[in-house]
Amino acid sequence: MTEKIDFTWGRYPAAEDYVAERLSATIHNMPRTGAFADALFERTGSRLVDWVDHLVLASGDTAKGQLADLGFEPEDVPKEPGDTIYHHPGAIFPRIVLREGTGLPQGTPLALALQVEEISRALMAHKIPARIEGTPLSPYRRATLWMENGHQCIAVERRGHPGFIPTEMSLDYAHTYLQAFEQWAARPRHSADELKEMESALGLARSLASDLGINTAAWVAFAAERRYWQDRNRAAQVQKAAQDSLGLGWANHDHHTFRSSRANFPLLIQILETFGFKPRERFYAGAQAGWGAQVMEQPICRIAVFADVDLSPEEVEGDFAHRPLPIRTELGTVGLWCALHGDSMLSAGLHHLAGRFDFDAVTANLAARDVEMMRPFSDFSYLRQAFTRGEKWQVELQRLERLAAAGLLSSSQKAQFLERGAIGSHLENIQRAEGFKGFNQAKISDIIRRTDPRSQVDSA
Repeated sequence: MTEKIDFTWGRYPAAEDYVAERLSATIHNMPRTGAFADALFERTGSRLVDWVDHLVLASGDTAKGQLADLGFEPEDVPKEPGDTIYHHPGAIFPRIVLREGTGLPQGTPLALALQVEEISRALMAHKIPARIEGTPLSPYRRATLWMENGHQCIAVERRGHPGFIPTEMSLDYAHTYLQAFEQWAARPRHSADELKEMESALGLARSLASDLGINTAAWVAFAAERRYWQDRNRAAQVQKAAQDSLGLGWANHDHHTFRSSRANFPLLIQILETFGFKPRERFYAGAQAGWGAQVMEQPICRIAVFADVDLSPEEVEGDFAHRPLPIRTELGTVGLWCALHGDSMLSAGLHHLAGRFDFDAVTANLAARDVEMMRPFSDFSYLRQAFTRGEKWQVELQRLERLAAAGLLSSSQKAQFLERGAIGSHLENIQRAEGFKGFNQAKISDIIRRTDPRSQVDSA
């Protein structure tokens, strides 16, 4: 039984100011970085900080003391000689690298690292010829984008790696990596025996973790899951094209949401834990919604997951992620979605991916491309969230007939789902501030109610 831990995420405005000041100084010293930040905002509706992997600053006792006072802690990871890595365990901020022996005043910005999915695409997008350090598809790679006034802007690729030294892998590693991606991408998703497919996915997850290591296996699987979701969601395709115009990919992801039937939920959790995910806070959307979630995090890959499932009030108090959930005759919002489309780990794919953006800018950018945003369900100074309008998916007749025969759909609902499809996936627009790492529990019920497939039928 997993111990219940109270995750109360704080807000750290002073730490945010510290990072913002160093970013501002970097932009002042590197006009090309300022131009890149402007292009980010205009093309992708995102902010420079949404893409920063780490900042490199001149070291010194005062700088170390400042970071400690702000809540940053040293992190024991592979690094260059003379470097000390700091992270903030209670917040979402870039890593800070303090570098010894620079001869510059401590705290002086030296370099900025941007995380991208593929460095070669970033170099092509910016017409930069540069050598990429680290073998292809290896866990950590980097390349210099530009140097100005003694300052450096670099691009980094991470594939489940916490360190800061480019990795050199054996000649057959790239083949192993690509083969693993293909195995996960091409795994069975669409048979009628969903339990068997979930057990097969768990077996494959264990095999990939054994072959590649847990962290790289997780990275491979989630890259495939994002691609599967993107192929079924126009909002994702529009936004990804904008981000790829700058060679970025989905390196600004905030969290991935998987929906699960009650029968398959323990297997979903086992798959995630096989990939190194650890339980975080639990959510319950209220008796009316009949839905809850286990939030999980892969600390090395820095990937967060919402694992959604139908729940009753008494079940949320226990460790519902690690025990079988009894089969129920009624379906809540999540259960119906899975019954219509399949579980997220199977035929449906992700319910949504959340990306970090400037909330208003990406809303306007997407609207200009005929992608509408729903009413926000969080609107705080430190957290803003909204879904794009749900993608409508065709529903298989056999699924509708099974639901109608079980009394879970009315004849009119069945007819409308068959004719018009049912709400499927979304892209989530999320803007964070003050390092806030949590979510808005109070308003989750509202957005779940508004995205219930039955509400779309009833309001038609």
